[in-house]
Amino acid sequence: MPHITINAEGCKACQLCMDFCPRQCIALSEQLNSRGYHPAQFVHGAKCSGCRICATMCPDVCIEVFRSDAPEEIEAAHE
Repeated sequence: MPHITINAEGCKACQLCMDFCPRQCIALSEQLNSRGYHPAQFVHGAKCSGCRICATMCPDVCIEVFRSDAPEEIEAAHE
């Protein structure tokens, strides 16, 4: 299943990723990062489609999109 990772320390909480996510898979964390922002975080159990809109919108390149959970799945797809 697709999912994203967010560099919480680099995030400045601009919320562009949240605004453009078609499936509302991103929310602001309750924790502060070292810069004093509530960074974006992936919502546990969210149904991410791997569309990459969040990563495209992030001005600080803090989001990575993974379309698979495990490297084995990627290798199997290439066989």
